[in-house]
Amino acid sequence: MNSLQKEISACRICAERFAATETAHQPRPVVWFQPGTPILVAGQAPGARVHESGRPFSDPSGDRLRDWLGVDEAVFYDRSRVSIVPMAFCFPGYDARKADLPPPPVCGKTWHNKVMQTLGKIPLTILVGGHAQKYHLHVRSSVTETVRNWRDHAPRVFALPHPSWRNTAWMKKNPWFQTDLLPVLRARVQEVLND
Repeated sequence: MNSLQKEISACRICAERFAATETAHQPRPVVWFQPGTPILVAGQAPGARVHESGRPFSDPSGDRLRDWLGVDEAVFYDRSRVSIVPMAFCFPGYDARKADLPPPPVCGKTWHNKVMQTLGKIPLTILVGGHAQKYHLHVRSSVTETVRNWRDHAPRVFALPHPSWRNTAWMKKNPWFQTDLLPVLRARVQEVLND
């Protein structure tokens, strides 16, 4: 681990915030990036399963995301090929209704610019969810609108909805996502990995 990765792994700035959530958990930053990787997956925040495993996207959302990208676990978890940088490195917890809390802005403000500078120029960035899209694309549009306009940013950047099961209905309402966007994304992933 480099010094920035160690600093993030030791971060406890949200300890009081997390203790006050329904889960009353401790911070556990999930750090999964390496300078020089050709692909960046920029996400939102780890979920409860990722908090337990310490491995990003180690849940059904990760299975769906890997399918969307057309890669297996060996490629996805090879840090020399894929960096995974969420807007918050820790699981934010649940609210009283057991819904995911949003990524705490303090995490992104503290770490994100430093991480992006460390990563340098990345041939392919995949933006998963609205929080990552707002930060990286500086947009205020909805996730649907941002993803629908994917050609505006391709082939260097692709915006995706979150791969959660909660978005299955969204995918049915937007069939162009699977028929138009995903084949181009998969081809671009292979192109970048084989360069």
